[in-house]
Order: sequence, then structure tokens, then C-alpha cells
Amino acid sequence: MRLGFAFVPTLPPEQLVSIATACENAGLDELWLWEDSFKNSGIATAAMALASTSRITVGIGLLPAPLRSVAVTAMEFSVLGRAYPGRFIGGVGHGVQEWMGQAGVRVASPLTLLREYTQALRALLAGESVTTNGRYVQLDDVKLAWPADVPIYLGGGGPKSRALMGELGDGSLLSASLSDAQVAEAAEQIATKHPIIATTIAATGPGAQERVDREVPLWGGTAGIGIGVAGDGAAVAASVSGLAQYGVTSVAIQPTEDEPDLLGFIEFLGREVRPLL
Repeated sequence: MRLGFAFVPTLPPEQLVSIATACENAGLDELWLWEDSFKNSGIATAAMALASTSRITVGIGLLPAPLRSVAVTAMEFSVLGRAYPGRFIGGVGHGVQEWMGQAGVRVASPLTLLREYTQALRALLAGESVTTNGRYVQLDDVKLAWPADVPIYLGGGGPKSRALMGELGDGSLLSASLSDAQVAEAAEQIATKHPIIATTIAATGPGAQERVDREVPLWGGTAGIGIGVAGDGAAVAASVSGLAQYGVTSVAIQPTEDEPDLLGFIEFLGREVRPLL
């Protein structure tokens, strides 16, 4: 089981470099960055995190496909993949539909878009000349000058999205605020043995459970049904390790918004949780 940290978009971008450095120094395996609409940019933050570290894997979980031309995403992924080989994972999804509507890019069939987008993105990154006239993706003899080997992970919340994730993704990204039972259901719907990244809200120290219970509803979950974990290193490690039985290969720990010592919490994950996995 790989252990990572989730830099959620409630954190200001000026904190990213210190957090990325702390994650690497703590011995964590991965740093996952979110691109929620109108908050932090996934590409910009990934570039910052990669440039300020030398070992840790940096993943974007995830870019909303409607916001970008697939050709632009391919260009951005290829630059990061070539500049930091083996350290960058690109993540794509169909986006939160309300936000896509606000941005004027909402489509009638998000799944069709994500299928066309992923297929074109994969071909472009492989160095192919791509011509396609899909419902949403149209390209005319587009070919990257600098193709790169970048894993494409997909994310989504419904059963049809998860089936597509298993079909086309190099890995799958699960949404935050899932109980163990919901993680198991998601893995069954993905129905493919490939990397699965789960996010767990966690806290330690005084008032940890109360902080987790306040945080879970902010991300669409229900407090008190086993979502998230509060406690010492052994408790957090047990929760993380338990997800392996459902096929989860990496867990990104998400701090609570009111975490009083973010860098200390990252150190706690590396010192007291990582060795137990």
C-alpha cells in the first residue's frame, strides 16, 4: 500500500511548495492535487510540486475534461511527463456538472465526452497523428512534437463512470468521503485490476474525531457512518491497510480544514503511519 497526501483546493496555492517538500521529507510516496473549478489549477500546482521535489510521485486528481481542449491537455501532460519522467500521473474526469454549467462548457453526455477525450489523449501522448470527428472531440491531423509516457487515471462517481474508468484508465481515482463499503462497491464497478487511489479524511490529536465529523459533510459524506479515521498512527494505518482488501493500491490522506498543524500532521503520517503499512 502506497501512502500519499491530498493537497485539497481549500488550501491556498502559496502553501504548496512547503507542503510538497514536507511530504517528500516525511517519506510519503505520493502527492495528489485537486483541480476543483475556480480554485487551484491542477497543471500549475503539479508543475510547482514536481519542481520543488526530487522523488515523490505527483498526481492530478483530476482535470475536468470539458474545461480544456484535449490537445492542450496532451501538451501539458507531455511536458510534465518528459521533464519529470516516472513521477507524474495525469487524471481526467467529466467534472462536476453544476460547475461545468457555470463555465459554459457543460455537455449533454459527460460519459461520451470522457470516452472520446481519453482515447484521443492516449493516442496523442503515444505520438500518433490523430484525426477524429466525435460528438465532442474533433481533431484534424494533430500530433505532439514531444510525446511522453504519462499514465492516465480516470475518476467519476457513478457506476457507468466507474465502468469506463476500468475500461479506459491506467488507474482509477475514487472520490473523497466514501465508507469502506462504498469503496468496495466502487472497486466492484471498476471491475479491473489496476491501481486504485482512495482518499481518506484523517485527523490525530485532541478533538480528532470531532474534526473528522465536521469535515466529512463538507465533501458530500455523512458523519458517523465510518467515513474517515481519527486516532493515533496505528489507527490511521489500520484504516489505510484495510482498504487493500478492496483492491486499493494507494491512499491519499486528506487533512481536515481546521487542522492546526499541517506540516506536523504530514510528519506524523511519515513517522507513525508509513512504517506500519
